[in-house]
Amino acid sequence: MQRTALLLLACLASTFSHAQPADVTPIECGNCTRWNTAQTPFRLFGNSYYIGTRGLSSVLIDTGAGLIVLDGALPQSAPLIAENIRELGFELHDVRWVLSSHAHFDHAGGIAALARMSGAQVAASTRGANALRMGTVTADDPQAGYGMGNAYPAIEHVTEIVDDGTLTLGNTRVRAHYTPGHTPGSTTWSWQSCEAERCVTMVYADSLNAVAAPGFRFSDTPARIAQFRTSIARVALLRCDILVPVHPEFGDLFNRLLHGSNTSRFVNANACQRYATAARKRLQQTIANETVPAPAPSTK
Repeated sequence: MQRTALLLLACLASTFSHAQPADVTPIECGNCTRWNTAQTPFRLFGNSYYIGTRGLSSVLIDTGAGLIVLDGALPQSAPLIAENIRELGFELHDVRWVLSSHAHFDHAGGIAALARMSGAQVAASTRGANALRMGTVTADDPQAGYGMGNAYPAIEHVTEIVDDGTLTLGNTRVRAHYTPGHTPGSTTWSWQSCEAERCVTMVYADSLNAVAAPGFRFSDTPARIAQFRTSIARVALLRCDILVPVHPEFGDLFNRLLHGSNTSRFVNANACQRYATAARKRLQQTIANETVPAPAPSTK
């Protein structure tokens, strides 16, 4: 009897010792499986690499004094991103910072796990940091109406980077450009990467999509629409040689990946303008859809 009890306790201990950490527990959503499809990591240019999944971007910068990672995708994406870092020949414990674009579960969900696994610090915009600490969206987020469906692993300690502020590590200075609209704390990041004598400006562009929970109307708040348009215009005016959108499908990154092995294939000086132009059209369509009068009730 005692031997059986001891064996049972040993089995339970083994089970708990191999239990999946809570911060990588998968989030289920309609697009999550597709978004989380594994993607082989690749060099973008110089010291910058794509380490995200097929549907959710994440970028690594080797600063010479440690690594910077932008975004963590879904909680279940964190192990894939960590493996991509190792596959490129880097050590996970060399990640010093994880930067956030915006605090939705599909981009911020994996940040807590990456920070835990690497010991890295986390940084975001002021409004983004507030949401990361809560582990959900703020009350004025267009998607707040989804309620508990917005939840993801919270991060207790988040450094706030002001608009146009920079984070410097080693030979790299990453600049924050506040681009609110998709979320109140949305942030686009830019930095320079060099190969030999050539340097290009990298832009990690946050979402410019006017996506909302049912019942929310952007057109109810003209100031919000004006803010969104300002953000779109700001991205259009950025110096931008290589664009990585937070959702890669909104750029031509993977198409260019097929064109040989020279990292110059990713250079497209018009990429940010094209990204902004498409976003402006989508916003106009959203506003138009919101302002279409409801059909009159039938009298038949």
